[in-house]
Amino acid sequence: MPRVAICAPSTPIAQAAAARVSALAEAEFPDVALHFHPQCFRSEGHFAGADELRLAALLECANDAAFDAVWFARGGYGACRIAEAAVAKMGRAAQDKAFLGYSDAGYLLGALYRARIGQPVHAPMPNDIGRESGEAAVRRALAYLSGDRSGLEPSLGRHPAVAFNLITLAMLCGTRLMPGLAGHVVMVEEVSEHLYAVDRLFFHVAAHLGGIAGLRLGRVGDVPENDRPFGQEPEQIARYWCERHAIRYLGEADIGHDAANRIVPFGLAGRAHGQ
Repeated sequence: MPRVAICAPSTPIAQAAAARVSALAEAEFPDVALHFHPQCFRSEGHFAGADELRLAALLECANDAAFDAVWFARGGYGACRIAEAAVAKMGRAAQDKAFLGYSDAGYLLGALYRARIGQPVHAPMPNDIGRESGEAAVRRALAYLSGDRSGLEPSLGRHPAVAFNLITLAMLCGTRLMPGLAGHVVMVEEVSEHLYAVDRLFFHVAAHLGGIAGLRLGRVGDVPENDRPFGQEPEQIARYWCERHAIRYLGEADIGHDAANRIVPFGLAGRAHGQ
């Protein structure tokens, strides 16, 4: 039975949302045992507790050999404040775990991948239960934890892959958390950013992606209306910056801040059998 520890490196999750996730798991995935760390429900300003508390909870979950995986409760903002200290203090037990999340959790996924700790996985999080059709997203992650790979992003193949929220990847670039991505297919998605901001993010990100195998664009959702039209759609923006930096544009990726968000294990872990 996979035992999964859930902590909140960024912002807190409501107890009602956690209860819904636990009930769904018990009813449909009885082989997956979930443990919500009490820190998930703490609140201090924007965060799920002070940096020290969030770091301690993450390390408790990662370094406890009784757990097979660590599932990040939700995104928001805050993981970058503890990511470097977290990977420095992870022990042998963390090497055998999957770490699941997306959005702001991408700071941790990137840092873990750089440090070669465990298996970072871009995947839905417990707080997604509150989205429209959010139960489907939570089921996809629970199925993955139970060994079902049907929720993987369909383009995964012979190249190692990673998936990030675009602004998270932009903030990682140039830091000690940024993994080497040469030879990788890099998938990005974004939400709640003006199109001029998406263009600005690509300006920065594309300059740091030399040598990748190619880029795929996930969904760019909930774009705010600006006082003037930007004049390019997200795919045009992606293609423009890929061309400027001689990056292969590979098309769409089925990832995004929505219930349809598919799963991308970092590296070659999502490679289909026989490819």
